Amino acid sequence: MPVNATGPADAWWSRAVVYQVYPRSFADSNADGIGDLQGVIERLDYIAQLGVDVLWLSPVYPSPHDDNGYDISDYQDIDPLFGTLDDFDRLLAAVHERGMKLVMDLVVNHTSDEHPWFTASRDGGPAGPRRDWYVWRPACDGMRPGTPGAEPNNWGSFFSGPTWTYDETSGEYYLHLFSRKQPDLNWENPDVRQAVYAMMRWWLERGVDGFRMDVINLISKTPGLPDGAVHEGDRYGDGSPHYICGPRIHEFLAEMHREVFADHPRRLLTVGEMPGVTVEEARLFTDPARREVDMVFQFEHVGLDQGPGGKFDVRPLKLTDLKASLGRWQTGLGDTGWNSLYWTNHDQPRVVSRFGDDSPAFRERSAKLLATVLHLHRGTPYVYQGEELGMANAPFASIEDFRDIESLNHHAEQTALGADAERVLAGLRRRGRDNARTPMQWDATDHAGFTTGTPWIAVNPDHRTVNAEAQLADPDSVFHHYRRLIDLRHTEPALTHGDFQMLHPDHEQLYAFTRHDAASGTELLVLANFSGADLTVDLPEGWEHSETLIANIPATTALTARHTLHPWEARVHRCRT
Repeated sequence: MPVNATGPADAWWSRAVVYQVYPRSFADSNADGIGDLQGVIERLDYIAQLGVDVLWLSPVYPSPHDDNGYDISDYQDIDPLFGTLDDFDRLLAAVHERGMKLVMDLVVNHTSDEHPWFTASRDGGPAGPRRDWYVWRPACDGMRPGTPGAEPNNWGSFFSGPTWTYDETSGEYYLHLFSRKQPDLNWENPDVRQAVYAMMRWWLERGVDGFRMDVINLISKTPGLPDGAVHEGDRYGDGSPHYICGPRIHEFLAEMHREVFADHPRRLLTVGEMPGVTVEEARLFTDPARREVDMVFQFEHVGLDQGPGGKFDVRPLKLTDLKASLGRWQTGLGDTGWNSLYWTNHDQPRVVSRFGDDSPAFRERSAKLLATVLHLHRGTPYVYQGEELGMANAPFASIEDFRDIESLNHHAEQTALGADAERVLAGLRRRGRDNARTPMQWDATDHAGFTTGTPWIAVNPDHRTVNAEAQLADPDSVFHHYRRLIDLRHTEPALTHGDFQMLHPDHEQLYAFTRHDAASGTELLVLANFSGADLTVDLPEGWEHSETLIANIPATTALTARHTLHPWEARVHRCRT
């Protein structure tokens, strides 16, 4: 059935496109090998030329960088690696001068273990005034603290190992769903919540335009923190049913909205990153009447190419699975709520290597196809730095080339258990987060124009041919294809208001759908051949004389009732009804 477009389709962000900057890897202005705020300022005209509306800035707060800045030690300052608060204010002003908005990354499921809140919670002991700002528990009954199996429950961490670390000073364990240096805040404590809200208001008063909320649906845990089920072959229990969309999550987000966003004089953007969220939950989170968040990042489609062994157990993607997933989210949020549209970000590998074909023959064409399919769906598209160039996964030769804690911990754990080291590396090369974190490829010089120093992680050697300088000069480049898609998002009402209907849902190579806007009498047809061979398809009646809006191959022939698409060809057509 078609999807009816109602709800928040008139909000400014429904016609917007967001560009994510990962500052550490974007542009280095001082030759220390790490990107910084001044580097972002110097490259703002490039972002503006793309035509995006919002810049999402990954964390730039003070941090020990155990998890590359997602372990925050001070929420109201800038890490000297990236600059100063004055630099941030200059960046914010420059973004606004170019007619764009700036969204900060909000990481409040956890802090760094070097945050003053945590040091006070730890050093004050069980009776200290800030003890219950974090989640502390004694060892299991009858177990000696600090020994294997004495943890308060059996949950496994996202970053390998248990979710509990024993603190000898205070004699208890603290909870960390991620790294041991990222202790979870206790959102059951109203003082914690009020401190977070005060910090958020401080940034809004400074002029930021909203927040991307990191793993925000993990902040509410089931009381008692019960053990998780242990699946065959797993060392730890699956605690996710006890912290994904926990019992008070809607209460907490509604309170956050009242305390921070309600009646704000500027129209802000709030997007919640929510691993494991279902369509049904997302309808509640994004229903405007409930006043929680504007949209969510869901993870269903980026888990379709993993096997039973988890993230690094890579399996070929089935296009029918991808269509079923994205189509379900289009339908599920069609009459209530709103979709976030993304292929990649700082946590996902490069999409042209993942769902496309990064060979020299088809890299550009498949990168354009992937962009076309995503941007023609209903929702707000997100572009991750370098995606608009068709940047690909990096050729990591050994574990020494990786920097990400998730990859390093996984390699250490699996090889210690006797797993084949080369097989472990193969999974990391395909799915490791460092693929998205290699430096932005500005030009063909030695370090891709990212730095004149030594980059913190190696530049992908393909920057000699894949870089912004070359693509800006080529009107047929991936960059300019993204620019045309973004312009279409701003000018074609059917992309915001139009119904969505999937065509040929069981076809294993063809991704096709329509967008129909009754108010303007406009219908769009999207055709994409997700394969390296010619594909002949039967089209809906009446499209033979339609207008070609966008194509990744010069559209020299009109559509026919039985039409042949070239390998990795994508076309968007428009007709008036």
